[in-house]
Amino acid sequence: MTWRQDDAAAARAWIGPTRPYDLLKEFAIALVVVVVLAAALAALFSSPDEPPVTLAAWARADPMDFVTTALSELDGSSGTATYGPPYVALPGAGQRIGPLNLQQLAGVRIPIDPAVDFVLEPLRTAAAGDPSLDQALRSWTAATTAERRRWVSAYATALRSASVIDGTIQAPGGDYGPVGELMQSELTLAQDGGLEGAMLTRHAFYATDYTKPLLFLADGSYLGSLAERQHLLGDQWGMMNETGSYPGQTWLWLYTLWYQVPPFSSSGNADALVWALMLVLTTGFVLVPWIPGLRSLPRRLRIYRRIWRDYYRELAR
Repeated sequence: MTWRQDDAAAARAWIGPTRPYDLLKEFAIALVVVVVLAAALAALFSSPDEPPVTLAAWARADPMDFVTTALSELDGSSGTATYGPPYVALPGAGQRIGPLNLQQLAGVRIPIDPAVDFVLEPLRTAAAGDPSLDQALRSWTAATTAERRRWVSAYATALRSASVIDGTIQAPGGDYGPVGELMQSELTLAQDGGLEGAMLTRHAFYATDYTKPLLFLADGSYLGSLAERQHLLGDQWGMMNETGSYPGQTWLWLYTLWYQVPPFSSSGNADALVWALMLVLTTGFVLVPWIPGLRSLPRRLRIYRRIWRDYYRELAR
């Protein structure tokens, strides 16, 4: 039977046996079953209610990582400071596809100065009633670039043998100017829960844009360690995982697959490369109905005849 004959057969009126069917009853039963199953499965397998990761939680759980990260923001060596667009105007930075630099093409859309936005400006807010902190900020502002680098370098060296006791950084003495006071104040402000609020309300009283706190968190190792324990890293298929051992967005398997295989798995340009590959694959899927040969596969394979075999068996009889 050709496909034209199939179409003609499908267009005929049904003359076979019939039976009564109560659609409302079927709908009511299906609705009750689905509601009960949804409630039961949600109670058993719903997503875990993980507590939010905040700057305060980070500063309390791993104060040394927090201070080290804050110091990298201050001297411009952090991940955010060297990321490039859309946050920082940094020539040459960014992921690319061949000669096309996607980040530079988009430009700086969310301008961020890590030293000012993550450290200095929040501390200026906190310095209103703290003469010692105010003087440290004045000293930092008045210093030359060379002096600042020397202070930061000396303090970074001191941190290697430092510890935090009762919220106070215990570091050996050294010529690091006001940096010690700035870092201690930054840690105290974060542990008290004020740093996140100072970042969010700098330009607006009510703020819902958590870009700056998230970038600050991402620059440290604390957030990455939490993600690793929850199997959310890129090399753990994290894009399609839920926190813990719960199944997540399994429909994203095709996207996250490429991060597990070379050359994407070892490339610092993986995001742009995977995006380009998925664009090509998605375009191919969209164009399947117009690709000769490929579009005819369902008709040639005749899988539909196996699915509706009872109908075709009856039709043949």
